[in-house]
Amino acid sequence: MTSLVILLDTLLELYIWCLLVFVVMGWLIAFGVVNTHNRLVHVVNDFLYRLTEPALRPIRRVLPNLGGIDISPVVLILLIWFARNLLREFFA
Repeated sequence: MTSLVILLDTLLELYIWCLLVFVVMGWLIAFGVVNTHNRLVHVVNDFLYRLTEPALRPIRRVLPNLGGIDISPVVLILLIWFARNLLREFFA
C-alpha cells in the first residue's frame, strides 16, 4: 500500500510542476518572449493545455471573474497540496 501512496504522491507532484510550467509558458507567450509559431513551443504548450485544462475548467466556472487575472492554477495547486497531505496523513 505504501508503494501506491508514494506513486500517487509523485504523480501529484509532477502535475504541480506541469501546472507551473504551463502558467510560466502562458506568461512568456503573453509578453511576446516566446513565439508560438515555433513548432516545439506549440507542441509543448498544446500538450500542457490538454493535460491541465480538464482540471482547471471546473475551477474557472466556480471562481468569479477577476478581469485578466486567472487564479485557477493557484487554487488547483492548493487543492493538490491538501490532497497530498491527506494521503501522507492517512497512509504513511
